Amino acid sequence: MALIIPVRGHTPQIGQDCYLAENATIVGEVVMGDQCSIWFTAVVRGDVNRIEMGDRVNIQDGACIHCTYQRAATKIGNDVSIGHRAIVHGCTVHDSVLIGMGAIVMDDAVIESNVVIGAGAVIPSGMRCESNSVYAGVPAQKIKPLPPGQRKDTIERIAAAYLTYSGWFKD
Repeated sequence: MALIIPVRGHTPQIGQDCYLAENATIVGEVVMGDQCSIWFTAVVRGDVNRIEMGDRVNIQDGACIHCTYQRAATKIGNDVSIGHRAIVHGCTVHDSVLIGMGAIVMDDAVIESNVVIGAGAVIPSGMRCESNSVYAGVPAQKIKPLPPGQRKDTIERIAAAYLTYSGWFKD
């Protein structure tokens, strides 16, 4: 069973039909929607500020979701995939977003809907990533508009795959 730790009077709230890997850690003021999955060694640490997640969010292996005390909460929309070993910190991520493996999203950044953040990209503090775009690099830059087919083939396909994968572990 996942490590679920209350802190400062806040106990994580887990939605319906979620999968939490047995070595995932969820701490403090975390509010999770339905059909989310938190994978092996992932940490969702709402000890210093609030973390909100919509429905069908998958936090992949080794990813870290955190925030900044008294400054920056973390808000994640629906149908968001956060890749292996990514860091999402004190920012806002809207619906239908893919954050690639090892990417870093810093405080007060805003990722609008239908965005792909490439693997290893660094989204600096305060940056706004426009809807329907692909960002990559260090620091990240918009590299192209998101082709209509890529949304379905990348963002939607990966989000749906993680619903399938989590079902394997819930049986």
